[in-house]
Amino acid sequence: QVQLVESGGGLVQAGGSLRLSCAISGRGLRDYGIGWFRQAPGNEREFVASVAWGAGTPVYADSVKGRFILSRDNAKNTSDLQMNSLKPEDTALYYCAARFLGVASTRVTNYNYWGQGTQVTVSS
Repeated sequence: QVQLVESGGGLVQAGGSLRLSCAISGRGLRDYGIGWFRQAPGNEREFVASVAWGAGTPVYADSVKGRFILSRDNAKNTSDLQMNSLKPEDTALYYCAARFLGVASTRVTNYNYWGQGTQVTVSS
């Protein structure tokens, strides 16, 4: 059974930074495509960043490109999302997701394992 656990959320002022982490258990992270998504109240879950299984170049949503950095440490079974220059519109519940031998997908439906989410709140 694969489990994902996010951590690192919190309250930060606009312009600040946060680093989210996603720990995977049950199988090695290397075999999974990883996606980060977010959902604000009243909105649909939206794509933030993703990376294919193994090692590859991350893909980013236009809204976070140049500010967020997705990384993965296959040896530690963790994926991190470094978020810089945060804006109030980045406020949301952030989720990590995984799919066995997955590509760097932007689609929610392409992932079959999800964490419980971690809240990020950016004040203006």
